[in-house]
Amino acid sequence: MNQNAQDTAVPLRKRLKQRRAALPESDRDRGALLIRGRLYTWLASQRTRRLETGRPDVRHIAAFWAMDDEPALEGLLRQWAEDESLTVSLPVVTAPDSPLSFHLWTPDTPMQAGAYGIQEPDGPTAPAPDLILVPTLGFTRQGDRLGYGGGYYDRTLAALKAGGHAFTTIGIAWACGDLSGESYTPAPHDVRLDAILTDKGWALPAPDLSA
Repeated sequence: MNQNAQDTAVPLRKRLKQRRAALPESDRDRGALLIRGRLYTWLASQRTRRLETGRPDVRHIAAFWAMDDEPALEGLLRQWAEDESLTVSLPVVTAPDSPLSFHLWTPDTPMQAGAYGIQEPDGPTAPAPDLILVPTLGFTRQGDRLGYGGGYYDRTLAALKAGGHAFTTIGIAWACGDLSGESYTPAPHDVRLDAILTDKGWALPAPDLSA
């Protein structure tokens, strides 16, 4: 990211964090519940359609452990982990300026604080994900994502693409992270997301995995 983009992104991240921190707890709880419900329904319907059309199942889900004011996903991750046909993994920071490593998670997996204080699973490396849920601070309606500035997800998604692995990305964000009307220009290395889900619904429509 060039210096001008960096100078713009820093105060923008600060404003977006202030917006989501100001969300009432009741709105936060209700919004997270709606996000979990929409994700569960969407994935179930997509898996059924893929089965009907003879396409490979979506089996490996890479999610994230919510921190600070992010939408809480734990209840949904537990549901998915209880399904023996699915695996759930969470990101692990292995080194600075490196792609993330996804490790298997179940409700019984020991957790430990990682490099940034985020809870990480102490479990084996997971299979390459079919679906990646990406924590998203800010977003555009075209699928551009503003993260936290570390570049971990951009490197991770770029590495998976370079390896020829097919996957779908869904950004998980609060609706107040919408960058419409903001002066925001994505960096050349930023990887666009396939869809974005917020507490107000799909900001970028849900992908059809059966097509």
